[in-house]
Amino acid sequence: MSVVQIAAASAGASGEARPAAGMRTAVAAGARVSGYASLFGTPDDALDLVLRGAFRRSIRERGAGGIRFLWQHDPARPIGVWESVREDARGLHLSGRLVTTTQAGRDAVALVGEGALDGLSIGFRTRSARRDPASGIRRIHDIDLWEVSLVTFPLHPLARLDARPGGRPDGHMGGGGPSPLHA
Repeated sequence: MSVVQIAAASAGASGEARPAAGMRTAVAAGARVSGYASLFGTPDDALDLVLRGAFRRSIRERGAGGIRFLWQHDPARPIGVWESVREDARGLHLSGRLVTTTQAGRDAVALVGEGALDGLSIGFRTRSARRDPASGIRRIHDIDLWEVSLVTFPLHPLARLDARPGGRPDGHMGGGGPSPLHA
């Protein structure tokens, strides 16, 4: 995978885009990301426990293209597109790409690439759930999934991009494991 340089642009006096002095961000070509946005079998910090199969209906009805990729759950700030979504034994896994033709997408790539941001979080409406009165845990059986966001603090501490980033000479944006930014 090659690394391309995207210069942060600012408008010049004539209105044309020009690179801002000293602002260059290494971006993996394509800016692809993947990770688990929800994990089965362990409750999040709000005591929600998503059960395997809870996303099945949403995946069937919406597909990856119908699930929005947002910045910090802000519907006014889409930052990418999800290209695949699936449930597996571990949880809800998504793969997609950050849109680097927008400022928000470039910001996301820079923050992920530097290791400052790696959380994923789901935005949804509960269709079916039952709370255990003894433990307080809400077991979610069916979710209407609207969006998955890149976030600073995910409600489920294990909902993260696949690996923590860090620059490598071969152009991958990953440390010891696979990169969260893929070509």
